[in-house]
Amino acid sequence: MHLKSVLGVLAATLLCGAAHAQDPIKIGVLSDMSSLYADIGGPGSVAAAKMAVADFTKDHPNVKVELVSGDHQNKPDVGTSIANQWFDVDKVDMIIDVPNSGVALAVSQVASQKNKLFIVSGAAASDLTGPKCNANTIHWTYDTWMLANGTGKAMVKAGGDTWFFLTADYAFGHALERDTSAVVEANGGKVLGKVRHPLNTSDFSSFLLQAQTSKAKVIGLANAGGDTINSIKAASEFGIVAGGQKLAGLLVFSSDVAALGLQTANGLSLTETWYWDANETNRAWTKRWQAERTGKFPTMIHAGVYAGILHYLKARVALGGNPDGKTITAKMKETPTDDPLFGKGMIQANGRKVHDAYLFEVKKPAESKYPGDFYKIISTIPAAEAFRTLKDSGCPLVSG
Repeated sequence: MHLKSVLGVLAATLLCGAAHAQDPIKIGVLSDMSSLYADIGGPGSVAAAKMAVADFTKDHPNVKVELVSGDHQNKPDVGTSIANQWFDVDKVDMIIDVPNSGVALAVSQVASQKNKLFIVSGAAASDLTGPKCNANTIHWTYDTWMLANGTGKAMVKAGGDTWFFLTADYAFGHALERDTSAVVEANGGKVLGKVRHPLNTSDFSSFLLQAQTSKAKVIGLANAGGDTINSIKAASEFGIVAGGQKLAGLLVFSSDVAALGLQTANGLSLTETWYWDANETNRAWTKRWQAERTGKFPTMIHAGVYAGILHYLKARVALGGNPDGKTITAKMKETPTDDPLFGKGMIQANGRKVHDAYLFEVKKPAESKYPGDFYKIISTIPAAEAFRTLKDSGCPLVSG
């Protein structure tokens, strides 16, 4: 009887272990689902996540993955509340996306405290891999340092040596203004002034009047999504470009160009790390994505969600079992990245994913041959130049 009892306990233990090993991997897509960043992330990020899971599990049918999604409403307290609920109660293993740097910085701290994983695709603040870095966060798609050193440097070299900033008044805008100001001044330019506007502003007239009065050659738009769209529309109505000043869209997405139309957006310089129409692979991926997002065009944020999930799942399979956040993050850093959308790359010790970036100019209406034919490429910025070097990041993980 004693032997039977021991064997019974052992069998039950093995069955529990087997059930645990088959527990699904849970991924949470946390985004702006209903406001000014909904087109650059939002439902499009959920669609990209579904594609990544479908593509990975097609080759790994024994891997079970569940997706959940939530709307952070561009409020850090809402974002942290969802993150805590997902990690503590719903047993979510990883959170991805989070356009809005204020929310992303808060969620990054939650991931660190809970020893879970956070992959940033939507937020831009370079502080996420700088002074505010941690061992549980990976920043995938782009950041403010990259944007500044792409668009900012190019415009100064082209003669735009005096700047005035129109800045979204929160962490992202401040970081983009800071990083671009540094680039402008390092290349011999001068910042004449700045004005900060609330998030999700509808009336930019008073802010643009200050920019116009400054006589700066370049008005740097340190904002994104709906704020960028509204500020560019207002600038067009004010006749700012016609008056000789240039607009620098420091963070412009293909969805913004679609909303503005080429008549309004043409001539804008911008930097991105992925463009839907760059090659046949991207076009084929976009066609699949559009099956769920009819009439839309994916952004680099959507591409980052797809690629980030693929790399995460590869690392999970390589490790087996249910690794904690720091373990899976370390595995992702030590494994070279390789996916259909960004190609080969790597993740630095501070969590910064490194790949090429591209300087684009928005086409004139007459140059566009079909819907979504938005950009002409000006130059490729190699990965080694596109992002801040590890030694200059200021990340405590790599100090010294």
